[in-house]
Amino acid sequence: MVGVLTDSTASIPEKLAQKLNIEIVPYYVHRGLETLRDMVDVGPKEFTQWLKGASKLPTTSNPAPGDYMVGLNHLAERVKEIVAITMTSKGSGAYQSCMAAVDMLREQSPEVRVEVVDTLQVAMSHGWAAIESARCAVSGLSFEEVVERAHEVAQNGMMIQTADTLRYLYMGGRIGKAQHLAGSLLNIKPLIGMQDGVIVALGTTRSRLKAYRRMVELMQERVGDGARIKVAFMHVDAVEKLEQLQAMVTERFECIETIVAELSPALAVHSGPGTVGVSFFPT
Repeated sequence: MVGVLTDSTASIPEKLAQKLNIEIVPYYVHRGLETLRDMVDVGPKEFTQWLKGASKLPTTSNPAPGDYMVGLNHLAERVKEIVAITMTSKGSGAYQSCMAAVDMLREQSPEVRVEVVDTLQVAMSHGWAAIESARCAVSGLSFEEVVERAHEVAQNGMMIQTADTLRYLYMGGRIGKAQHLAGSLLNIKPLIGMQDGVIVALGTTRSRLKAYRRMVELMQERVGDGARIKVAFMHVDAVEKLEQLQAMVTERFECIETIVAELSPALAVHSGPGTVGVSFFPT
């Protein structure tokens, strides 16, 4: 059997990761003098409640090679083939850390075969690649087939998110104060996505409903109206706000699998409470 490893920013629901035997390596959240392991020492609900009153955002960092070695060694105790799946190498050093760990593992245990897949994705678009490849592994497919599935899902996936406020983008230094203030007055909802492994702006709307409608339009442009998709609805303390988007998406597409996932704290810090999004791929 093939082992699958990924990191906490994939935001895969815990029970699903356990069911599929996915090894999760945590990112880090640095909050004042505290260093917290993402989804281990701090979870979405606790972190979001703290974030709402924060005057200064925490910082985040990717796992070190030693962190990946722990996960790889844990898998190597029971399998001799491992597929490691990381978020985009253009937005984090996780891919490089993982590659360094794999080099160390090859010296230590040359009989273990490892392939690292850079998804060029984030959140559940990254998560879907890990989930689908793990399902292939559980089904007994070959190492090559597991790797191929990870690449296929990552390449065909799309992520779209909208933030409830521009406050966290401003606090994180991603937009200027004037834009933050103007956006707050106009109730602007920014739309963001991924293109070639980099976060890009997909436009703005002036209400949550319009943001959701635009999300559906972008999904239709990508895969066509009524397409068969697997979709994850992601949020940061916004499960009730998510329901409206979920209804709109399920009405326009044939959703053969639906997952609701909370963004991990390492991602939530950059978008803030009220964030809602979709990660999907055609099937």
